Amino acid sequence: MRPAQALIDLAALRHNYQLARELSGGRALAVIKANAYGHGAVVCAEALSDADGFAVACIEEALELRAAGIRQPILLLEGFFTADELPLIEQHQLSTVVHSDWQVQAIEQASLSTPLQVWLKIDSGMHRVGVAPIEAAGLYQRLLASGRVGKVVLMTHFARADELDCPRTVEQHKVFLNAVAGLKAEVSLANSPSLLGWPQVRNDWGRAGIMLYGATPFSAPHAVAERLKPVMRLQSKIIAVRELPVGEPVGYAGRFVTARKTRVGVVAMGYADGYPRHAPDGTPVAVDGQRTRLIGRVSMDMLTVDLTDLPSAGVGSAVELWGTQVLASEVASLADSIPYQLFCNVRRAPLVYQN
Repeated sequence: MRPAQALIDLAALRHNYQLARELSGGRALAVIKANAYGHGAVVCAEALSDADGFAVACIEEALELRAAGIRQPILLLEGFFTADELPLIEQHQLSTVVHSDWQVQAIEQASLSTPLQVWLKIDSGMHRVGVAPIEAAGLYQRLLASGRVGKVVLMTHFARADELDCPRTVEQHKVFLNAVAGLKAEVSLANSPSLLGWPQVRNDWGRAGIMLYGATPFSAPHAVAERLKPVMRLQSKIIAVRELPVGEPVGYAGRFVTARKTRVGVVAMGYADGYPRHAPDGTPVAVDGQRTRLIGRVSMDMLTVDLTDLPSAGVGSAVELWGTQVLASEVASLADSIPYQLFCNVRRAPLVYQN
């Protein structure tokens, strides 16, 4: 069978979750939206059987987990899109983000027999979704007074927490604190970069996303982020070798031209598997545990690597595209992307789980 695979290290996943819980100073949601960032939501949830709860984007993702027998709390990060979802949210004991006045009205008008768990999202400066800070206290009181809400958690989301020298996170934190002053409720502020790099904003509920999968959200080395363990190892094998003289082009459009006699290894891995098409020449790969480089444009099913300085490598040699020897963050940076996107784009390469 085709050797392209994504190995998923569930022990590393559990390690990263425990680090998130340690850093949160309280409880931590494991964010497993978008099929657990490409790692397989159901299997990852099952592996995190002691997690305090999970977060997904929408009710479809939550229902998949419930159908698989996942019983922990599940939060809908985008909330509900129509009032018709509220009976399902009640039936499956889901928690929902509320980020708009119309959602508050829908809850007030809903016929529910069990109080909902609501996370009221406040726009402290991200300007994506969230209620205005000046409206937060009033909407909080309306939710509690509705008789249809049993608990409200107050939350916000930081836009630039991955930039550790940027004052925007501190500014957003102040906006949030002013908006919720005097309200007695649990608070959730810390996403992955703020859990790792902003200890002053940790509180009741952390929300571990990219760190759960072992990738750093930062562009520079960071001591706490170095404690993370990569979860996905995207791998394949060399399926052909070419010996080329000086001056020969390799791959589509002849982007790479040999400057010396070159041994070219062809790898069963392409952009249809999730490897970034725009990865440049020189992007690191590991062959039989030794780092070398990508040469030539990535095609749909194959890519080419430089084996010139690896004389023992050949057909059948193991190739790591990212994992423990080549970090996903390295590949993402060179391909003008982020690890989030690399992981989510893994499609055809089958997921193989390891404990």
